[in-house]
Amino acid sequence: MLRESRRKDVDGAQFANHDARMPRVDRRSQLVRRLREDGRTSVATLARDLGVTESTIRRDLARLADSGALVRTYGGAALAGGSPPSAAGPMAAAKRAIAAAAATLVEDGQTIAISSGSTTLELARRLVDRRLTVITNALDVVSVLIDRDGLELVVLGGVVRPRMHSTLGHLAELALRELRADTLFMGIGAIDPDRGLMNDSIPEILTDRALRRSARSCVVLADSSKLAQVAPAFVFDLDEVDVVVTDAGIHPADVISLQARGVRVVVAPLAGAPRGAQSTP
Repeated sequence: MLRESRRKDVDGAQFANHDARMPRVDRRSQLVRRLREDGRTSVATLARDLGVTESTIRRDLARLADSGALVRTYGGAALAGGSPPSAAGPMAAAKRAIAAAAATLVEDGQTIAISSGSTTLELARRLVDRRLTVITNALDVVSVLIDRDGLELVVLGGVVRPRMHSTLGHLAELALRELRADTLFMGIGAIDPDRGLMNDSIPEILTDRALRRSARSCVVLADSSKLAQVAPAFVFDLDEVDVVVTDAGIHPADVISLQARGVRVVVAPLAGAPRGAQSTP
């Protein structure tokens, strides 16, 4: 038994030495491949299987999370897929720009609420080093913000919405009766000046309204493809919205329509644009 144990130790050491010399790009590719196979995994498991230290794995995961390839979870990581863990598709750059502009509206010391969605998740990634209290029903947002120094995280209970990783229903609404926020940062499926804010998910309506009631003000994060659109589930009217943060693809007529309803419009430039975010009165 002792001889066998020593042999395993030697083999493990050789494996570790081999993988420690693996180029960083290859190692991170293996991490993503493992997550595709397993869905999610722990830092300890990845360190053991790849033969490197846990601190090395944490650095790799942090870099991959920054790029949107995965989402950090408590003690590990999950692949960005299935839910909206990362801005993706033709509006990905716009969503990231919107999140960056929205982050400038957050002041240290505030209590904010964050709803679920790909753009609000991008916002959460830009708040990890801030001093805030964050109320959220988005489990992906929780994964990003958990165990961050300076952040107090309040997680709403309720029924988990399949494939969207958000909590909904009576329990979430009851909790929100006891909570107050300075600002709600809200993702949305569609905005129309006459029809208000809409989403595709009818069960989500009451929780979204409860989130709005908990906050003094409301900032909606919506890329320009959401403007002048219609979705089946009415959430609330534009008179409940203080600011819309969108991208430079917004049509001027949509800006005018939102302004006519008393909404401030912040237009976020795409990365590399020469000017900062533009705000209308």
